[in-house]
Amino acid sequence: MRKRDHNVLTNAASLLICGLLAGVVVAAAAFPAVAMSGLAAKAGAETFGALPKELTVSRAPQISYLLASDGKTPLATMYDENRRDVTFDDISENMRNAIIAAEDHHFYKHNGVDLNGVARAFVNNSAAGNDRQGASTLTMQYVRMGIAYSATHPADVLAATEDTSARKLREMNYALQIEKTLSKDQILESYLNLAAFGNGAYGIYAASQVYFNKPPKDLTIDESALLAGLVKAPTSFDPTTKTGYQQAVPRRNYVIDHMVTIGAITKEQAEKAKAVKLVVKGKRAPNGCVAANKNAWGFFCDYFYRWWMSQATFGSTSYDRERLLKSGGYTITTTLDKQAQNGADKAVRAAKSVNAKEAAMIAVVEPGTGRVRALSVNRNFKLDNPDKPKNKPHSDPVQRDKGKRGNYPNTVNPLLTGGDGITGYQAGSVFKMYTIVAALEKGIPLSYTFNAPQQFRSEYIIDRGNPAACDGTHFYCPTNSGLKAGGVQNMWSAFSASINTFFVPLQQQVGAENVVDVAKRLGIQFRQSEDAKFANNKEAAHQWGAFTLGVSQVTPLELANSYATLAADGKYCEPIPVQEIRDLDGNKLDVANPRCEKRFSTEVARAAVDAARCPVGDNSSTSKCGGSRTAAEVKWNVDKPVAGKSGTTDSEKTASLVAMTKQYAVAGIMADPDWPQTNVKMKHKTNDGINPPVWQTLKAAMKGKKSINFDAPGQKISLGDQRSIPGVRCVSVDQAKSRISGAGFEPIVSNNRVTSDCPAGTAAGTSPDGRTIKGGIVTIRVSAGNGNRDRPDNGPSSGPPSSPGRTSDDRPGG
Repeated sequence: MRKRDHNVLTNAASLLICGLLAGVVVAAAAFPAVAMSGLAAKAGAETFGALPKELTVSRAPQISYLLASDGKTPLATMYDENRRDVTFDDISENMRNAIIAAEDHHFYKHNGVDLNGVARAFVNNSAAGNDRQGASTLTMQYVRMGIAYSATHPADVLAATEDTSARKLREMNYALQIEKTLSKDQILESYLNLAAFGNGAYGIYAASQVYFNKPPKDLTIDESALLAGLVKAPTSFDPTTKTGYQQAVPRRNYVIDHMVTIGAITKEQAEKAKAVKLVVKGKRAPNGCVAANKNAWGFFCDYFYRWWMSQATFGSTSYDRERLLKSGGYTITTTLDKQAQNGADKAVRAAKSVNAKEAAMIAVVEPGTGRVRALSVNRNFKLDNPDKPKNKPHSDPVQRDKGKRGNYPNTVNPLLTGGDGITGYQAGSVFKMYTIVAALEKGIPLSYTFNAPQQFRSEYIIDRGNPAACDGTHFYCPTNSGLKAGGVQNMWSAFSASINTFFVPLQQQVGAENVVDVAKRLGIQFRQSEDAKFANNKEAAHQWGAFTLGVSQVTPLELANSYATLAADGKYCEPIPVQEIRDLDGNKLDVANPRCEKRFSTEVARAAVDAARCPVGDNSSTSKCGGSRTAAEVKWNVDKPVAGKSGTTDSEKTASLVAMTKQYAVAGIMADPDWPQTNVKMKHKTNDGINPPVWQTLKAAMKGKKSINFDAPGQKISLGDQRSIPGVRCVSVDQAKSRISGAGFEPIVSNNRVTSDCPAGTAAGTSPDGRTIKGGIVTIRVSAGNGNRDRPDNGPSSGPPSSPGRTSDDRPGG
């Protein structure tokens, strides 16, 4: 730090003389005709003495950086002004010398006001025909900028920059006071951090990045001189334009010559620096989510922005929150997992091109924290240019006939997270999970059995004539895909085969309103108005018969987080896009901490996950999955312990799949966001279906991660109250039914006969045999005779049968 030079005048003398000269000299600079007026000098001294003695300079706006979860990879930058403060030691000596050479040769010699400079300006501006000269020191220029940045009203900004004697007086006064409180190095540091350098660069850090793509500590003589020369007139000397370049080179050389004058460099160094061809290597800093590091990451960036704007901790109004984000200088480590995000981006684009009207949407959430690890869709995150539109014709024929274009391939709509009119998509049978959870909470175990018919006549009332109503009635009567009977199923097998006529009666038994409540506690928001009417009215929810089949709209993010809650043993965590936020001073903000609470018992969550292992080809020692699995390829491809569920809506207008490990929950939905009633059939297992993007994303996310098995549920919640089944071998069917019902079970008689040494037409045994849940279904196997041993022939096995007639992908019938 250089020692101040007080040889010119003491502080007291400076104040006195500045007060006397201020009115004359400043007036001469601004109004030469009145410069010699004694009244002007008197007024100047009096005004100077009345000015406030302290100036508080607010911290200027700073750029905020968004990083991926590794804390290194850039995601996006957001700013009103591209500025990042640096310390004195982070600025090269070349740059410090260059700005002094360009703006204030005597910076280290005066006390804030250069009296020699004031005198020169007075003499020069008094002479007719001369160019006007100013007398502002670097300290006075810093004062001017500081007042403008600290202003709370536009009039204050104007007053800080207007060409008046009052402004000059104020600057002189504050400059003298600042020199008492700050060292010269501190003033120079502050000046260089505050100055504007053009091309959206504010402060020396941004300038060195924008023009030379390097930190300010590495600036050379020629680079420093160019930047120092810009401060006077950034637009005129802009080296990125043809006319500006022609003026920038002479201006740079002028500064280099003055660096020789002040003794900062030698003539030889100057000539060498002037010989360097001026080449601008940097570029204007990207701003906002449309300029994210990777365009595909823009959807995650937009989710972060919307999250920030919803947080009251960042301000009471949306204006305050946005200003804080774009001027607060935060370093924000987001939750974006590069490995998962890149895997998702690759997968969705392999399934559907950006020009496809179908949107393949993927959301990835970390169980136990709610951290959103990836958001991806086969779209470009950008606004379509209305003057030169690239988007395709609207997929809705009505809108297309009006000449409207669709939101593909370009959109900034929050397709994955909801908002701005995006309410979600029907996800189908993945909602059956919520019925399982509600049943488990009511004490109904996974082993609960029901003989699922081809069509189930429910107690739910719907409009007479609705295709889902029983003929001639107003009762909701769902069917299974292919109009086949489901047979005797438990929760494992019914979930695995997605039996509609199992889950509607199960929902009816536990109360649809309780199933809706489970969905709410798992984070489903019911954004669509009709859905909200049912969800927010208990009586209406009680009659929502088709809810278990996934007729309510949901976003991929909500869906992923709901399953993640169960993978986390029932701990719900609010979805969050940040894992650390630090302010300019390095302080960590608590707002980035996970926000979690226990919403379901551990046993209920583990039992629900145990059932969810069946559809995706996995199972535990507890599971009794049956033979039909709707997405068995997930386990084979991911090769980790997995759980999940697939779903499809009527006419296959949407398709969905959730697949998860203990570390990641991945939800995918394929739909047409522009036209929900699309005539395109969404697919599952084919390469252009939703299943491959989901399991490919999960596989990519899990690469290099250890396998963690799901904990199996306890025996009580899995098997319930087990009772012994009475023997019925070789007795009449009626006797068998009487014995079984007398023991507290529900008997049914199999339509298929088995080879047995019992007389034909009598009971050959039961399925299951031995023990089963109290009140459960026991199937009576009927003997066909003609044998000396009990050999099944197309009859039910001792475990739950596979679902007859089921296809590999879900098609709920309601």
